[in-house]
Amino acid sequence: MALGMLCGIWGAHIPSVRAHYEIDEATLSLLLFAAAVGAVASLFIAGKLLARLGARQASALSALAMCLALGGVLEYPGAYAALPAMLVLGASLSLFDVAINTEGSVLESLGQRPIMSNLHGMFSVGGMAGAAAVAGLLWAGVTPRVQIPAICAILALGAAWSSRGMLATHDSAGQESGQAHFAWPRGLLLLIGLLIFAGMTAEGAMYDWCVLYLKQEVGMTQAHAALGYASFSAAMAASRFGGDHLRARHDERTLLRFGAAMATLAMAAVLLSAHPVVAMLGFAVVGAGLAPVAPILFNAATRVPGVSRAAAIASVTSVGYSGFLVGPPLIGAIATASSLTAALAVVVGASALLALGAQRVPLGTPARQ
Repeated sequence: MALGMLCGIWGAHIPSVRAHYEIDEATLSLLLFAAAVGAVASLFIAGKLLARLGARQASALSALAMCLALGGVLEYPGAYAALPAMLVLGASLSLFDVAINTEGSVLESLGQRPIMSNLHGMFSVGGMAGAAAVAGLLWAGVTPRVQIPAICAILALGAAWSSRGMLATHDSAGQESGQAHFAWPRGLLLLIGLLIFAGMTAEGAMYDWCVLYLKQEVGMTQAHAALGYASFSAAMAASRFGGDHLRARHDERTLLRFGAAMATLAMAAVLLSAHPVVAMLGFAVVGAGLAPVAPILFNAATRVPGVSRAAAIASVTSVGYSGFLVGPPLIGAIATASSLTAALAVVVGASALLALGAQRVPLGTPARQ
């Protein structure tokens, strides 16, 4: 939930960053690109760090780093001076992400029942709560320079306290000797990674640009636009909380294909209408449609034999997070050349590709019980 809240705060305050530094979409894209570079780079050592530190300590340290990086995002003399902080933010976010996803995979295997969708649902609840908190504080007149560091401090303390309940080590749950660092994605891992790439491109675009889209293209105030992010996250959370029930009873390929098709049609309707009500409802459908992507595909990666869970997740995430590398500059370039409405058609295309590729997802139970 802490990761979701942090992403929700960041997503809701992207217009604040743009206004504070008085930058255009191209420069904003550079900041987002720096965070994505840090995220992908850290994945090459994420498995090694988890093997050395354990998920508990790795998650606590990365949570502290990401909260410090985001907390000072409006305190730099210029946008370019914020680039190192964006690198740290991305790197710590991805390490935290790998740590908690590895933990979830181990717990699902040990418990012999699906729980990943519920865990990812808490991420979406956090995103909804973070965006809603920003909206409420903006309505109350609390400035971004006050609220961002205050919320980040609370999140850092909460994550440190919560990490005490995590497993100290995953050795007993399937970390094969010599396989815990990083596995270059190829074959089945590459396929899963490419599908995650499509899903993260769509999801990342929503996180980074939906509030700015509602404010700039639809004409909503930032406080109201932040509720669009909350709508997206709330629907994603609701869908994920029902996801484990559906995964236990239905073909994962069908769930993934149907959800991606929903997201494709809903986002197309939002962009064609540019209406506030349609946008709010459409963002909710997009969130519900993209909800199965991460729980299904991250867990599918752990079924590939001969690779530890941490290495498998880091491997496919390295490909998937490349969507965050490609997405920000691509959307920024299209928005600069045309409009943000045209740029967000990337979400439509990525969701459509995900729906087409869902049939190739491996099924079955995890290989390492």
